[in-house]
Amino acid sequence: MGRIVVISTGGTIASRWQGAGFAADAHGQEVMATAPVPEGVAIEIVDLFSVNSPRLTTAHQLTLLRTVHEVLTDPDVDGIVVTHGTDTLEESAFLVDLHHDDPRPVVFTGAQLPLDAADGDGPGNLHDALLTAATTRGLGVVIAFDGKVHAARGTVKTQTLAADAFADPSGARVGNVGFGRVSVLRLPQRPAGLPLPEMPHTPPRVDMVMHHCDADPFLLNAAVDAGAQGIVLVATGAGNATPETVEAVASARSRGVLVALTTRVHAGPVSEIYTHGGAVDLVAAGAVPAGTLRAGQTRIAVLTALLAATDPQERDEVLRHALVTPLPADAASPAALTRA
Repeated sequence: MGRIVVISTGGTIASRWQGAGFAADAHGQEVMATAPVPEGVAIEIVDLFSVNSPRLTTAHQLTLLRTVHEVLTDPDVDGIVVTHGTDTLEESAFLVDLHHDDPRPVVFTGAQLPLDAADGDGPGNLHDALLTAATTRGLGVVIAFDGKVHAARGTVKTQTLAADAFADPSGARVGNVGFGRVSVLRLPQRPAGLPLPEMPHTPPRVDMVMHHCDADPFLLNAAVDAGAQGIVLVATGAGNATPETVEAVASARSRGVLVALTTRVHAGPVSEIYTHGGAVDLVAAGAVPAGTLRAGQTRIAVLTALLAATDPQERDEVLRHALVTPLPADAASPAALTRA
């Protein structure tokens, strides 16, 4: 069905027992050896790195992004599978999706159980990812996990240990995998792909600050003083904090710091409903609402904007481009997005 390049980055799917716990140490060839390969799929492996995904840095993620683009310069490649740790998979997948403008799929997958587990989920997830990469088109970057296919945008890890680990709490999944085929249910709505960023010598600092009862602006101000060029405010409810936080956001914005507004609530959009420190006031102070994106992916959007431009207005425009999901447009039917 196609020529698929597997980019191996580590994670639980590549993890073995280290004496006190599990850690990634297996190469891509070892990971691939565990998986049934769909008939007609030819595999090539790129061993990029092998680390637990909580240890990933911006440098790791930009290296992955550039590797994806380099692989896709070969017109004979039909798709890419990225094996990745589940803890930060949602962030890396969203970063790649923001810069992806090719109809060929990039499919992220991983595992909740380690490489040598007798009942491990890695082999099945990898099979489904290969099948998705070989038989679909025009979906952008997706996540194949536990028999389901999710759009990168909006999808987060929702279970710490369970096999069904990923979902978009505010939207439906893209498709299902079963009986040797991928059933596409919907076309993800995505903004146009951004140009590939340069590799910075020192990546911009982007911090997260969560609001809670008794919270004050101390940590937000400390992030700015520490050199943060971007801040994600993880607010309560539909995007609410306090008048003191509003003042801190306005001060940060006056110093050229990008501020994005998301919520600690599981599902639903940020919405300008409340004042007295609510989203109405935070947005007026310069915070950019993140829609239904949660903290990790909102941070990636801020990082992307900082990497894309130096002019404050241009950065703000890129941030809004990355955060705002476009309205549905006329598109091909789901059946047209699946290759036989």
